[in-house]
Amino acid sequence: MPGHTDNEIVITAPLDLVWEMTNDLENWPQLFSEYASVDVLERDGSRVQFRLTMHPDENGQVWSWVSERTTDRDSLSVRARRVEPGPFEFMEIRWEYAQVPAGTKMRWVQDFAMKPTAPVDDEGMTSHIDRNSKIQMQLIREKVEKRAAEL
Repeated sequence: MPGHTDNEIVITAPLDLVWEMTNDLENWPQLFSEYASVDVLERDGSRVQFRLTMHPDENGQVWSWVSERTTDRDSLSVRARRVEPGPFEFMEIRWEYAQVPAGTKMRWVQDFAMKPTAPVDDEGMTSHIDRNSKIQMQLIREKVEKRAAEL
């Protein structure tokens, strides 16, 4: 069975600000704790292809890959996939946003499968992604709420 995670968080900030900050790829190294750099390779309307490079992991390994994101402001959603899947057979992510009474709900749904040669199986990666998504969402919430308070 392929890996699947589904995480959401409510950010006490206007939807427009949450959308703007979380879709500003060039600023992701300041928004996420895990990314060292983002290099935009191509933009075509709402579609962006970019290279993500992570900070070294606990073994000193630096992971980098090319992804593609397509934003749809009307439906308040983003679809993303790894173009260079690396240890994944495939990796697809859907971001969803919704205005709620307390602010903005942001949801990440990730579906993937690991290659048989990957250093971790689907279950192990599901645990890792689920745990890390919660950490990153909390960081994003803190940074977006701080910006909202400054405005």
